[in-house]
Amino acid sequence: MTNYQPGDIVLISFPYAAGGKTKNRPAMVVMDTGDADVLLARVTTQAHRTAHDVALQDWQAAGLLAPSTVRMHKLATLEKALVRRRLGQLGGTDRTSVAASMKRIYAAW
Repeated sequence: MTNYQPGDIVLISFPYAAGGKTKNRPAMVVMDTGDADVLLARVTTQAHRTAHDVALQDWQAAGLLAPSTVRMHKLATLEKALVRRRLGQLGGTDRTSVAASMKRIYAAW
């Protein structure tokens, strides 16, 4: 079984909320504890909309095809078997931005 590192960008077959359909989409690995699942944040080409969205500065180096945003408030735990492939890894500036977003989101805990 493949293990992923925080900040890895993967292409995954995301299931729709209603029904058995799926769509291949990029996602960022938040955490992989070594079991059959992985915690992911959605990656979208939609513009930055909330304080919890992180616009990626170095999206090309992360293996993405277009300017993208990580939605830190849109998390999903999915089976690793749904991962199609690893696309890349967030660079230093983007990792720092994602970490700052996580600190803001979870500061209330």
